[in-house]
Amino acid sequence: MTLGNVKANDELARVCDEALRAKGELIAAAKADTVGRLDETPWQTAELVQRLQASDATPQTLESLRATIEELCCQYNRRDALELRREAHAWLQHVGSLLRRPVGLKAHQDLLVAGGWLALLAGCVEYDLGMRSAAESTRTAAMQLGLEAGHPEIAGWGHEMTAWFALTQGRYRQAAEAARSGQAVAQSSSVHVQLIAQEAKARARMGESGLHHLLEVGRELLDHLPYPDRPDNHFKIDPAKWDYYAMDVHRMAGDNDLAKEYADAVIRDNVTPGGTELSPMRVSECRLTLGFLAGREGDLEQAVEWGKTGLRGGRQSRLHLQMIAGELGRELRHDYPGEGLVGEFEDLLHGF
Repeated sequence: MTLGNVKANDELARVCDEALRAKGELIAAAKADTVGRLDETPWQTAELVQRLQASDATPQTLESLRATIEELCCQYNRRDALELRREAHAWLQHVGSLLRRPVGLKAHQDLLVAGGWLALLAGCVEYDLGMRSAAESTRTAAMQLGLEAGHPEIAGWGHEMTAWFALTQGRYRQAAEAARSGQAVAQSSSVHVQLIAQEAKARARMGESGLHHLLEVGRELLDHLPYPDRPDNHFKIDPAKWDYYAMDVHRMAGDNDLAKEYADAVIRDNVTPGGTELSPMRVSECRLTLGFLAGREGDLEQAVEWGKTGLRGGRQSRLHLQMIAGELGRELRHDYPGEGLVGEFEDLLHGF
C-alpha cells in the first residue's frame, strides 16, 4: 500500500486509519503489503536449503556456527520478525558456502544439521508474518534436512510445525495426527513434549475430554529431560513453557481456576520488575486468556480490555494470536449478544 509516492509504514497507516475511521483495515493493508511481496517467493528459503543438500564441503568452525544459530533461536520471541528472517537467510547462505568446501562426512552431516535448525527458525518466523506458502516450503525443506542428517529432533520439529499450522487454521484433526506422527520420530527429545502439547490443544478444540492424562504424560516426560542450558531457545521446552501450553488446554476445557493460575504464573515468569516482557508472544496469549476468564465471570468490560491489551505489543505470532483472539470474540458474542463492547473488540481484531 502506498500513499502518493510514500510507502505506508505502521505509524502512517495507524494515523490514516483513525482519521478515516477504517476500523483497522488500513493498518491490516499496510502490514499485508510487506508480507505479501515476500510471500510471492515461497521458494526462497527452500532454494537455499537445497544448495546445502547439493554440496559435500564444510568449514572448520562448526562450534562457532552452532553457537551463532542457538543465539538466533534465542532471539525468536523478542526480535523483529523480518530482521530475524533476513539474518537466518544470510546464515543459510553462509552454510551453503561452507558446504562447497571439501570435507569429511561427519562435518557434512553437522552442516546439514545447522541448515536444518536455520530453516526451522526461518519457517517459524515466516508463519508469524502470515507467509503461509513460504513457511510450508521452508518447513518441508527443514524436515528433509533433518531426515538426511539422521536427526530425529529436527524431523520432529518439522511435524510440530505441521501441527501448529493446522491448529491455527482450524484443521484440528490434522493437527492431532501430525502431532502423533511427530511423537513417533522425535524420540525422547524436547520437541516430543511440545508435540504432546499440540495434540492436547487440538483435541481440546475438537471437544474431547479427559486430556489431563495426556498433559500428565507430557509433564512426566519433561521432568525426565535435562533442564536446557538456554531455556529461551525457541526449540527447547522448560517447565515455564509447559505451563503456557497447559494454560490453553485448561482454558478450552473450562478449567477456569487452573487456566488463571497458569496465566498468572507465565506472566510473572516473563515480565521483569521493570516491565520488560521477555516473551511478548506468551504474555499476549496469557492476557487473552484472562479476557476469557473475565467474560466467564460476568465482567465484559474487563474481558474486552484484556482482549485489547493482548493484541497490543511488539513481537507477535500474528496467525496464532488471531486464532486465540477469534475464539475470545466468538465466546463473548455468544455470551453477550448485541453488546457494543463486543463489536469494538471484533473491529480491532478485524484490523489486526
